[in-house]
Amino acid sequence: MSLTQPTLDTARLKLLPAHPDLTAAALDYHSRNRAHLEPWNPTPGPQFYTEAYWAMQMRQAARAWAEGHSARFLLAMQDEPERIIGTVGFSNIVRGVFQACHLGYGIDHACEGQGLMREALQAAIRFAFDELKLHRIQANYQPSNARSAALLQRLGFVIEGQAKNYLFLNGAWRDHVLTSLTHPHFDNRPLLG
Repeated sequence: MSLTQPTLDTARLKLLPAHPDLTAAALDYHSRNRAHLEPWNPTPGPQFYTEAYWAMQMRQAARAWAEGHSARFLLAMQDEPERIIGTVGFSNIVRGVFQACHLGYGIDHACEGQGLMREALQAAIRFAFDELKLHRIQANYQPSNARSAALLQRLGFVIEGQAKNYLFLNGAWRDHVLTSLTHPHFDNRPLLG
């Protein structure tokens, strides 16, 4: 894995590596989208909407990249790179015989319905398969999240089951639909010794 997490470019977007320089922009994104993201996220603590909290998050994300545990991107439009409009992250990267991770994402309420998250995820998935050399990406969503269900289906994710009381989000245990996408051309040779 490269020491420096790359920026990914699409036709309309920049996927910027999480970095302390983006602290204020990350805080602005989360503050603007507080009500929009609330149903899908853990209940934020008292520090969540502070610059100190997001500085810590950006430092931890950069460290987790360096250690090979995750890759977190902040989304910006090509023509407005200083304004964050979303996030994409691969967490819990596991190597060995698993070669897998979890995918998480979110987009600004003002940017929904424009195909931006699909565009971002297509680039991020290519990166996960081609550069991170992962075999499997797991993505889970609440059954009531029709947008995520449709998006993941369009991207080729396959439903593998449902987990009852899977995560404690927005004040209650929430069921989740479990999905995954596997790399169709994964090179198994390194796993064979």
